[in-house]
Amino acid sequence: MLAQLHNQHQAQHRSGAARNPLQPPAGDLLRVGSRRWFLQTGLAGLAGLGLTDVLRLRGQSPSSRREARSVILFWLSGGPSHIDMWDPKPEAPQEIRGPYRTIATSVPGTRVCEHLPMQARLLHKMSIIRSVDCSASNHTPITMQAGNALARRTDNGQDGGGYPSMGSVAARLRGANSSPMPAFVGLADSWRADIWGAGHMGNAFEPVKGNELPGRLALPAGMSIPRLADRAELRRGFDALRREVAAGAAQVDHYAGMAYDMVLSRQVEQAFALHQEPDRVRDAYGRISIGEKALLARRLVEAGTTFVVVSGRWGYFDHHGDNVPPWGGIERGLTPILPTVDRALTALIQDLEVRGLLDSTLVLMLGEFGRSPVMTADAGRNHWTNVMSMLVAGGGFRHGQVIGSTDHRGGDIKERPVRPADLAATVFRHLDIPLDSHWLNPQGRPIPIVTEGGRPIMELT
Repeated sequence: MLAQLHNQHQAQHRSGAARNPLQPPAGDLLRVGSRRWFLQTGLAGLAGLGLTDVLRLRGQSPSSRREARSVILFWLSGGPSHIDMWDPKPEAPQEIRGPYRTIATSVPGTRVCEHLPMQARLLHKMSIIRSVDCSASNHTPITMQAGNALARRTDNGQDGGGYPSMGSVAARLRGANSSPMPAFVGLADSWRADIWGAGHMGNAFEPVKGNELPGRLALPAGMSIPRLADRAELRRGFDALRREVAAGAAQVDHYAGMAYDMVLSRQVEQAFALHQEPDRVRDAYGRISIGEKALLARRLVEAGTTFVVVSGRWGYFDHHGDNVPPWGGIERGLTPILPTVDRALTALIQDLEVRGLLDSTLVLMLGEFGRSPVMTADAGRNHWTNVMSMLVAGGGFRHGQVIGSTDHRGGDIKERPVRPADLAATVFRHLDIPLDSHWLNPQGRPIPIVTEGGRPIMELT
């Protein structure tokens, strides 16, 4: 059974090869104004912008709206080992404590993995939650990105039970902080495995695919803003477009209008212009996938996006063992990854603080579950849904603390369980979304955005 599981992981990970997040797909610079451009940009690519509430707010100046608040969620795809990162067990036997030493942090009495020195120095600006209940989670982003234990992988074509991700809820009930920015953006190479979407909330609240957006907003040679500004010329193409779109034709004007405004304002294109950042800033984040995406996330929230999910690569924290490709075990597989995560997270926190955005931006780092307390014979750790750890920074919360604990093996929650619904309540409270809010499913039934009595994590407030 284990061999079969490993073979499935290997096949999945081979198909999830990384791609430069700033490189548009080949041949994707479409003619602005064409029917295909409207279909791909106005509908498929920008569906998350078709928000009735946002459209009502478009005529309002930013000063007349609520204070801008954002969330950046780092998704450590594959299931990061809590014992080898944020919840070390240095007094446990070798097969439990693993190969790493621990180091002191800026929070007295708190130690973390030796390969996270930047986080250790900056931990007074973060909180570690060591008692996250991930028992409902599986090898997908569904449960934790939804902040909802009722949203699960089922493998029967009904994954998620129709429940939306926290980002989709933010897109529906808050919208973007600044028009025409998308409210919810995913920065990932493998969409299905790393980003959870809107469920039954509807396509209008799906995340925008950040990897594909820049190429679709670029103006081809010969097309200028004045030419594009001729709305009458563009609108003449809508009748033909409607004939090609069998479903949702009434929303074409909304989506295409959003796409049009994106291109005309150039605000979104500028947010994706990572090359405009100074070399010292790009170097601070790291010029690799997770570093560039973290910097891009900062540019997006600064420009007005509300919710961004960052994933460095599909499954790269899935460390079953040194002979289990492609990610290997703890020492050989996890060791080279940790410095990249360390650098990207701390650079983001410091950058947000310098720009006066840290209090208004909640930063989260987590995966789908933890890893087994006893290492495998192949120097790895298997999936572990009893408990996991996560990091929290920013958001105007109280930091420099550890919340909750696990037993001496790191295998079970010992104190202060934090449930997915508590995470959702914390996120929505930060975004000023009333916790008793509901959305309507396709049958017209009101569905609460916070399930199972979830409450904001009180230690953070």
